[in-house]
Amino acid sequence: MDLLLWGVLPYVSVALLVAGTVWRARHDAFGWTSRSSQLYESRLLRIGSPLFHFGMLFVVLGHVVGLLVPRGWTDALGLDDHAYHLLAVSTGAVAGVAAAAGIAVLVYRRATVTAVRRATPRSDHLMYAVLLGAMALGLTATVLNSTGHTGGYNYREGVSVWFRSLFTLAPDYRLMADAPLAFRLHVVFGFALFALIPYSRLVHLFSAPLKYLARPYVVYRRRDPRRPAVREPRRGWEHLS
Repeated sequence: MDLLLWGVLPYVSVALLVAGTVWRARHDAFGWTSRSSQLYESRLLRIGSPLFHFGMLFVVLGHVVGLLVPRGWTDALGLDDHAYHLLAVSTGAVAGVAAAAGIAVLVYRRATVTAVRRATPRSDHLMYAVLLGAMALGLTATVLNSTGHTGGYNYREGVSVWFRSLFTLAPDYRLMADAPLAFRLHVVFGFALFALIPYSRLVHLFSAPLKYLARPYVVYRRRDPRRPAVREPRRGWEHLS
């Protein structure tokens, strides 16, 4: 079972992610969208969406640092375990609570606004369930680990080392046997979420509008009613040379 969960499941998840993304791009290009429901309701969306997206951004950055940066690197920078633990827990807790609050508002919005609920496809119901499970388990693991209920388990010497071994195609799956249950369930839900990305609205994360950060501003000017227009408007079709 350990071999299947920690030595096979991650690669199956990545294979489904890649294959589904390629299939979606080739055969469902017009469905590659976040399925915005802003036209149906905007008040709750303006609250929940920024909370969730910015919270998840910092959650993902925290996972990248915690899983991919070896302990020796932070030790070389003079950041001992106690300081690293305080930094990780404080920033992770704030980002996690913000993301959880945002997704709670968005789920409430979809459950209570009839038009939004009807516009939600079935695949997104499964996606929301897995996403909520992964977030709840991640917060649970953080709380249990920070309060000492995991017996002093150090994920940087267990889960992180196992995760980095996946990139060598020789996963040390035995390291996950000693991980607390909350950590293991969080990892399972996380890889399930990866596999669902191409088959749900989450596919839009591959189309982040980064070009908007560098595009020129669009300048709008109010027309002075005291100044005449450049030319008189004409009725009907106008010939263009």
